[in-house]
Amino acid sequence: MAIVFEKILKYKLLPRFMMFVMTVVYVRCIEWALSMPDISTQQASLISVVTGAMTGAFAVWLSHEK
Repeated sequence: MAIVFEKILKYKLLPRFMMFVMTVVYVRCIEWALSMPDISTQQASLISVVTGAMTGAFAVWLSHEK
């Protein structure tokens, strides 16, 4: 069992999986916004916040990859 956890930590599977999930959610949010005929300011704010969160997470992830 310890070998499995060692491999998970060695290959950094959890951060990679989390980035994959965040990317999928980000793309789905963009698709949702583009499917709307006319978006409100609240919807535009949501997309802005999600984009900012994705940018920050991507920057942190890149700075920790070695």
